Amino acid sequence: MSDTDDASGADVSGQFGEWPLKRLMTEVVGTGTKSAEDMNREQATEAMRRILAGEPDHTTLGAFWLANRWKHNVAEELAAFTDVMCEQVEYAEPDADPVDCGANYDGKGDTAILGVGAGIVAAGAGTPVVTHSGDRVPTQKQDAYKHVLDELGVRTELEPAESADMVDETGFGFYYQPAFNPAVDALNERRDQMGVRTFVNTVETLANPARADVHLGSFYHLAFAKKVTDTFELSESHDLHRVIMFQGMEGYDDIRPGYTKVAEWTREPRSGSETASGDGEEPRAGEFTDYEIETPNYGMDFENEDLEVDDVAADSARIAEEVVAGERDDQFADAIALNAAFRIYAREDADSLDEGLEMARAAIDDGSAEAVLSDLRAF
Repeated sequence: MSDTDDASGADVSGQFGEWPLKRLMTEVVGTGTKSAEDMNREQATEAMRRILAGEPDHTTLGAFWLANRWKHNVAEELAAFTDVMCEQVEYAEPDADPVDCGANYDGKGDTAILGVGAGIVAAGAGTPVVTHSGDRVPTQKQDAYKHVLDELGVRTELEPAESADMVDETGFGFYYQPAFNPAVDALNERRDQMGVRTFVNTVETLANPARADVHLGSFYHLAFAKKVTDTFELSESHDLHRVIMFQGMEGYDDIRPGYTKVAEWTREPRSGSETASGDGEEPRAGEFTDYEIETPNYGMDFENEDLEVDDVAADSARIAEEVVAGERDDQFADAIALNAAFRIYAREDADSLDEGLEMARAAIDDGSAEAVLSDLRAF
């Protein structure tokens, strides 16, 4: 029992409510895989407030995280977790309206991280892009955006206001989790002891530290994309216009080669816009749509294994530098160009992926992408 709770579970300090994690385990989420129930918004909100305050016993916290992993959180719970987290996020909004790229913070271990190169190319084409991550975040603690940028000689350990300035000055910005989201960063030791991912791995990617109007992410299964868009719709902290998600490699926002599903959610579609496939059936306001693309139709005619590297951070940085300089004409160049096209299309700077791909390749050919990288290194 917490020092703030009496024997009934009621909070006697006035800091929380009547739902300590142990009671939620006993009565709601921890009763078994078949009998466990979803928390209501009030319960999920209190749970997250207790977690970020460091209130739960470590054993109880681990059990709660694991029970939620087995149960599978619904969008209402994730929205409550996200809103509590966002109360403690230090936001810094640039003048530009970038695309928010929220890849898994615990990183990749096999294939190149393409999002840095893709973001730089998109910025060169006129689409501002924001990325964010921590530093060796559990559970995988592998290479993420930060480590590729470090290898490129770009500053990453920035205060949020500096990150916003980076976006406005270069077109590409990086937000560092320990600086903008210290409450979640403080959970890393406990998360590391879990040995498996928890719902924190999901909600931290939804922080949107630049208050962007557009979110780009990835999924393994389409149901997760629907859950994320529902979470954004139910969130009281976010008012997004558009969400684009696709099946990514290793849980990252790098589109996988081959037959790939894409999901879109648009609150108020702009007149004349199309889905990426160019079929002209634009989503209605607030409507979730999904469709399939064949990446060979967009230049990515190869397999996942063709994008594997030996040293993810160092090799991804070298590849990104060579691609934006126009020095590569291989599978990595094609993959970065298509990923850049998705960012351009997500912000509706292009009406289709085909148009976005033309803009991405033009930014490489005319030196605009290389200029963005130069500006980032000088920032």
